[in-house]
Amino acid sequence: MEIFLEIHNNLPKESPGGDEYTRQAWQMLPQLVQPKILDIGCGPGAQTLELARLTDGHISAIDNHQPYLDYLQDQATALGLLNQITCLNQSMLALSFPEATFDLLWAEGSIYIIGLEEGLKQWQALLKPGGYLVVSELVWLQPQPPEVIQSYWGENYPGMRTWEEVLNLVPEWGYDLIGNFILPEKAWWNYYLPLQEKINDLGQIYKNDAEALAVLENEQREIEMYREYHDWYGYGFVALQKSTRAKSPEI
Repeated sequence: MEIFLEIHNNLPKESPGGDEYTRQAWQMLPQLVQPKILDIGCGPGAQTLELARLTDGHISAIDNHQPYLDYLQDQATALGLLNQITCLNQSMLALSFPEATFDLLWAEGSIYIIGLEEGLKQWQALLKPGGYLVVSELVWLQPQPPEVIQSYWGENYPGMRTWEEVLNLVPEWGYDLIGNFILPEKAWWNYYLPLQEKINDLGQIYKNDAEALAVLENEQREIEMYREYHDWYGYGFVALQKSTRAKSPEI
């Protein structure tokens, strides 16, 4: 665990993306006036800061790794955005907010922790009537992927669905789909290139530590899998509105 945290410490992002894609996702929404926003699993907060630049509302940014929150708070302070952001140490598995608190829930590259279906079900009550939810989710882009990559993600994210399945299931989860797009390959390298630098540097530091090297090799394998099989999977953004035509799904 220590070497894993060392690898991921001070990375600009913890998932594929970038400011331009956060903006693109934001633009799928109607104009929101002073919205109350919950950024779920904010990590080091690159998208939190971009949201603060895009909105006149207030963002509650939650994560259960305090160093990420400390980093985000420092960045928000330096950029003059701290009055728009409140950092809270909470797990997305046990959110403590009252029902109908937020106009918008945002989960960029994080909903996999709880699972897409569970997240959409459990978090729906936090939205005001007609509120919005934006998530990015790892999905299959083509059917029948090669066995090697199917096995890899079967171990690392067994709940992974096809993009078509995600879009078709949205109404069953109590939402209306208002927009969607797939992240381009460039967005993945925004995450993987800084990660590769950390792997290279730490590989020299821990070259005689077999346990640390095993963790580094696992991180390297993820990069190599994407390099070879990126046509088969990707991250999809969906913008959803809490449906007013149906009852919330039962948990």
